Amino acid sequence: MSESVRGIPESLARLMASLSSLPGIGPRSAERIAFHLLRAPRDEALALADAIRSIKESLRHCSQCFNLTEEDLCPICRDPRRDRSFVVVVEQPKDVMLLEQTGLIQGVYHVLMGHIAPLENVGPADLTIGALVERVKQGAIREVLVATNPTMEGDGTALYIQSVLEPLGVKLSRLARGLAVGSQVEYASRAMLEAAIKGRTSIS
Repeated sequence: MSESVRGIPESLARLMASLSSLPGIGPRSAERIAFHLLRAPRDEALALADAIRSIKESLRHCSQCFNLTEEDLCPICRDPRRDRSFVVVVEQPKDVMLLEQTGLIQGVYHVLMGHIAPLENVGPADLTIGALVERVKQGAIREVLVATNPTMEGDGTALYIQSVLEPLGVKLSRLARGLAVGSQVEYASRAMLEAAIKGRTSIS
């Protein structure tokens, strides 16, 4: 096996390079994780590799709400106890996970898969807004809570959603500003989210 210039086996150097490309992991952290995996029992290390392979091969987007799932519909959309007349619109699947942890949402979700960002060439057509409009047109939805992040892009996306849904006569609301401007839903505490959900404001 060939060696890197630092005397590290190529396979180990490749693992460290891959780890350091992950968000929040620098070269030193990547080195520590790589050596931890090297020392770990074979079954433990291979289980991690299998878990990574599984999410790439098994996960897909729910055909109705675009949340992550291993089946056609996600567990939330399949749950008969959910209030399907109340839809919470979020930017990413991780926002669904966070809101679910509060235990305060009894409705269902719609994942936009991003936000409108003209400088990044991301427009409404690149998101799942069209699918959201079609869900509302079916007539069974009484309220749409737009829970996009309180950022310039999130606010712009919310305004666009408001413009396309208002003519359909559905009640529209947004999370109250228990979330600080510029923050991310991902990093909000349960208390902040609870205040934002309970204090949501009507936008139509």
